[in-house]
Parts: sequence; C-alpha cells; structure tokens
Amino acid sequence: MNDLLKLRLRQIRLEAEDIASYELVSATGQALPAFTAGAHIDLHLPEQMVRSYSLLNDPAETHRYVIAVQHDREGRGGSAWMHTRPRVGDVLQAGAPSNDFALADTTAPAVLIAGGIGITPLLAMARQRQRARRAWQLHYAARSARAAAFMDELAALDAGAQAVQLYLGDSGDARMPLAAIVAAAPAEAHLYCCGPARMIDAFVAACAGRPAAQVHTERFAASSAAATAGGFELVLQRSGRRFTVPEGKTILDTLLDHDVDVQYACSAGVCGTCRTRVVDGTPDHRDDYLSDDEKACNDAIMVCCSGARSPTLVLDL
Repeated sequence: MNDLLKLRLRQIRLEAEDIASYELVSATGQALPAFTAGAHIDLHLPEQMVRSYSLLNDPAETHRYVIAVQHDREGRGGSAWMHTRPRVGDVLQAGAPSNDFALADTTAPAVLIAGGIGITPLLAMARQRQRARRAWQLHYAARSARAAAFMDELAALDAGAQAVQLYLGDSGDARMPLAAIVAAAPAEAHLYCCGPARMIDAFVAACAGRPAAQVHTERFAASSAAATAGGFELVLQRSGRRFTVPEGKTILDTLLDHDVDVQYACSAGVCGTCRTRVVDGTPDHRDDYLSDDEKACNDAIMVCCSGARSPTLVLDL
C-alpha cells in the first residue's frame, strides 16, 4: 500500500445523467506516472473497496488523470461512494496506470465503438489519434441525449470532419449498425469496442473473420456467469487456513467473509486485480482476463468470479 499514488481531487464535473468526471493531480508535487490510451487506474476507496476507472484524457497530459464514473444504483457501492462522498481538495489513493486495452501503435485506421460509459477509454484513444494525425472514427451509442457524456469534447475533436457518429436512443437516430460498421472498415484497420455485454458480443461476432490481433475489446463484466455452485474446499497454502465455499458464494465472497486480505476491483473477471496463483487443483475459469493459453495452464485464477472443478483448490494465499 505504501507505493500507492496520492492524488488530489481538483475538479468534479457532471458530464451526463448519472455520469461525473473527476480530475486528479499529484498531491505531493511529484510527476505522475505516464499512461497510454486505453489505460486505467485502480482507486483505493474506504472499506477496502478497489475500483478500476479508465483514463479519458490525452496521454500527452502529464500533469493530471481524468476519469469518469457512472452511478450504478444496483452496484456494490463504489460508484455510489464516488457520487456522494468525495469533495474537491480531497486526497485519494490509486495504483499506477496499467493497460489491458492498449491502442495499437500503427498508421492503420482505428475504428472506435462505444456504448454508454464505455466512451471513456475510447475518448483517450481518439485524442491520441487526433494529435498524431492518424485516421480514426468513433461510433457512440447512448440510451438518450441526456445520458451521452462528453458531447462538447467529441464535437471539438470532430471539428466537422464527421469522424464521430452518434446513436442516441431518444433522438430518432437509427440503432447503431454494428455489423455494417465492422464490414465497412478497411482490412488493415484496428477495431476497438467498449460497452455493455450485448454490444461486445455482437462486435466479437461481427469481427469473427478479422485477425484477432486487430480486434480489441474491454468488458464491464465477464461474458460467463460467476461460479457460485460452491461445494469445494479452499486451502490457503501460506496461512494453512481452510474454508468450504458454500452454494451461492464466490471464492472472493468466501475469502472476504473470513477476513482474508485479497486485492480486487471489478468483481466481474475483467480487470485482473484479483489474479491469484493456483498451487493445486483445477479452476473453473469464468473470467475474460486470462488468455485461453493461460487458462489451459491452470496456474492462475480470478477469485472474483471463477470456481473449482476439483474437490479442493489450493491458492497461494
């Protein structure tokens, strides 16, 4: 915890219905670690909550981080805390930026597809592409004009070039023709999508014929349901503690119920924060973070959503 960044909250802005942005600067006067488009930071909130938020500002900006948070009234508390508790001047703690959704360094066109709050990492990508004078286009869907964030910034980036296409549910705009957008993209283009699960699934299906290295996604939640069948024994190798994971609980639930200190953020199998080494046993992988090869090795598990196929699972905890 000593290596966490201390960030002072300099500004909070309402960007759209239920979406606020937060400008964070160094609280110590030290330079902020650099980041790349698509990166996120893990904010460490009270009650051991850790939440991952994409950086939406231009990576060329070295003096600040800007994130946005959508208030999820059915969430686990992180967004509610962010929307009700922080005040300008407060100091928050965060890990250094990391990137699992990186913008490819290529002159090939970039096609950016966003749904809802999924606009945040793609906004950073659009800014970087614009600054580098490389071709890009952005397709952005929101349930309504009131729910569409960063409209002024997008208009300024577009500057009449029609690189930004909006699909707003309450304005009579046609539904985003996702398959047609993918089909029209040049063969050498890199395509990026961040948004709700159904959008990601449709995007992945539409991109099935394209090289995997040119197709990039970031999910809010794993495509598979969390493993909550329980019924297996969990052994912590370092401490020697043993627990039975009950029906209806995940491994993470069980660890937290027994006051085991484990890092986690998304609780949905997409961010990698809770990755834990498997000493023995066979995981039931439910995440969208590990690659197929990593899952086949069975030497790591995302405890927030994955379970066990073996009667006992021994973890490096």
